[in-house]
Amino acid sequence: MPGTRLLDPPLLIDNVRLLDPATGLDRPGRLLVARGMIEDLDLPSDAAPPEGAETFDGGGAVLCPGLVDMRASVGEPGHEYRETIASAAEAASFGGITTLAVLPNTTPAIDDPALVRLLRARGEETGRVTILPYGAITKGCRGEELAELGLLREAGAAAFTDGTRAVADTRLMRLALSYARGFGATVIQHPEDPSLARGGSATEGELATRLGLPGIPAAAEPILVARDLMLAKLTGGTLHLGHVSTAAALELIRRAKADGLSVTCDTAPPYFDLNETAIGDFRTFSKLSPPLRPEADRLAVCAALADGTIDAIGSDHMPRDADDKRLPFAQAAAGGVGLTTLLGVTMARVHDGTLTLLAAIDLLTTRPARILGLQAGRLARGLAADLCLFDPERSWRVQSGAMPGRAQNSPFDGRALDGRVLATWKAGRRVFG
Repeated sequence: MPGTRLLDPPLLIDNVRLLDPATGLDRPGRLLVARGMIEDLDLPSDAAPPEGAETFDGGGAVLCPGLVDMRASVGEPGHEYRETIASAAEAASFGGITTLAVLPNTTPAIDDPALVRLLRARGEETGRVTILPYGAITKGCRGEELAELGLLREAGAAAFTDGTRAVADTRLMRLALSYARGFGATVIQHPEDPSLARGGSATEGELATRLGLPGIPAAAEPILVARDLMLAKLTGGTLHLGHVSTAAALELIRRAKADGLSVTCDTAPPYFDLNETAIGDFRTFSKLSPPLRPEADRLAVCAALADGTIDAIGSDHMPRDADDKRLPFAQAAAGGVGLTTLLGVTMARVHDGTLTLLAAIDLLTTRPARILGLQAGRLARGLAADLCLFDPERSWRVQSGAMPGRAQNSPFDGRALDGRVLATWKAGRRVFG
C-alpha cells in the first residue's frame, strides 16, 4: 500500500550508469531513494549510505526513469480473458514500464468518469504501475456523438481518443479538438481512413495480392493525417497521431511541425523493426493495425525517429486470446502484445546506430511524459522513484507462452534481442528483478 512506503528503509542503488534524457545526464553514479521518492543522485562514491539503508548493487547497468508507455490496451473491463490490469502490470514491470496510458475501447468504453476513476484505482492496487486511462472522444467509441469530455478530464482522463477506431466524422473531430483545447487536453487519433481500411487485412500491394489477402491502401494513413492537421490548424487544438507507419504521413507531420502546428506523434516497435514480409505464410501474430508496411516505410520511420519527427515510442500493446488468432489470416483479429518487448526492440535501433542510447530512452520516458503533461520520465530529487535498470547488451529471446502477462500474441515471437530489464522499481519498491 502507498502509505506503508513511509516505513520502508532508504534504498541506495549503487554502481550504476545514471541516464536521464531530461537533463542529458549520462555518467556512473548512485541513487538514493527514501519514502518512495528520489532523495539524491549526486552522492560521492565514498559517501556512506544513511543509517539503516538497504543497498542494491546495479552491477554497472543503466539506471533510467521508469518507461512511460503512452499507447496500450488492456482487456479490463469486459475482456478480462485477454488481459487484466493485474496481468498487464506484471508484463509492464518485466518491461521496465512504470506508467501505462490505456486506450478506452473496452466493454463498456471509457466514456464515463466513474470508469476513469476505477481504472486509476485498479492500477494503484497493483502497486506496480500507474494506469492513466484515456477518455473516449465519442460515446461508446462509436464515432457518432461526443462523450462528456469535460467530466472525463475532471475525473483524470489523460487525453481523449477513440483508441483503435478513427474518428471519421470531420465535424465531430473538429468539435473534439475545439473542446479539448478548452480543457488543455490532447486529442489522439488512430490515423487510418476507415472507409479505405474496411475489410482489409494487409497493406495493399504485391505481397497482399500474392497471398490473396484483402488490401488496405497505405494512403489511408496520410489521407486522415492531412485532414486532421488541417483541423488542428483551424481549431488551434493539440493533436497527437498514434502509431504512425508510413513515409507519406511522416512527411506531412514534419511539414506541420515546421509550420508551428501543435502536433505530436508516436510509433510502435513493429513499424521500425518489421516490414510486411513478417506476415510470411499467413502468420497471424504479425497481423496488426495499422498493418505492417513495405521496407521503404520502415526505413522512413527509422529516419523520423532519428530526426525527431516522431516524439515517442509506445508499445501499442493489444492483447488477443489464442482463439482470436487461430483463424485464417483475413478473419483473425489484428494486434500484438508489446509491453515485455518495448525496450528490447527499441534497443535494436541503438545497436544499429539509428539512435543514441540517450535518444532512445528519451522516446520512452521524458517525451511521452511531456506529451501527457506528467511528472514522470525523469530522474530528479523529489520525484517518485519510478526506475528501470537494464543491461543494453544482455541477450534474451522472445518466447510466446513463456512471457509474463495473460496474452502471448507477440509479433516478435522467436526473436533474439539485446537489451534486457534487470529490475524495476515503482515508487521506490522493487516490483521486478
